[in-house]
Amino acid sequence: MALYSLPELPYDYASLEPVISGEIIELHHDKHHAGYVKGANDTLEQLAEAREKDQWATVNGLEKNLAFHLSGHILHSIYWQNMTGDGGGEPLEKDGTGELADAIAESFGSFARFKAHLSKAAATTQGSGWGVLAYEPLTGRLIVEQVYDHQGNVGQGSVPILVFDAWEHAFYLQYRNQKVDFVEAMWRVVNWQDVSRRYTAAKARENDLLLAP
Repeated sequence: MALYSLPELPYDYASLEPVISGEIIELHHDKHHAGYVKGANDTLEQLAEAREKDQWATVNGLEKNLAFHLSGHILHSIYWQNMTGDGGGEPLEKDGTGELADAIAESFGSFARFKAHLSKAAATTQGSGWGVLAYEPLTGRLIVEQVYDHQGNVGQGSVPILVFDAWEHAFYLQYRNQKVDFVEAMWRVVNWQDVSRRYTAAKARENDLLLAP
């Protein structure tokens, strides 16, 4: 059976400086993300053992562990791809991301309103969490989600296409307790080409959620 593995970064540790230091990227990817991958794999093994031994009393706690670690792995895998050293700005027709730009304007009124909404969602997470732009397949609209830890407060079936990590390990070494400053800086490294590709892919699967009998 396949296990989860840590994806390689699509750039060098220092490629996102000065927005995010190379030290933070190295620790974040090689330690924190790697920890979620190990946690997910370990939990799968423990669940298999529980099934084999009929130890059903452990399932509740193990399922919570799996949701935590697996969601952490998935969100971080998106996070690295969502950023680039020559990113920033906003999606535009001329660079092939016009469809995403139109969807943002339709769903939020304007790019500026979307930016303010996602920024506030990320900056006001209580404790650890994420600000997420997601595609909601039932209406075909984009929504902002405020994710607690890695998995709480999420609309079922929504597909994350842009994620802002608001855990302290993502910024504290550089920004200290100024989460708002980190979130504002994040807009300078958003890879809109990647976000646009994820939007297109999510739309292509929109009819899979509620399949007709």
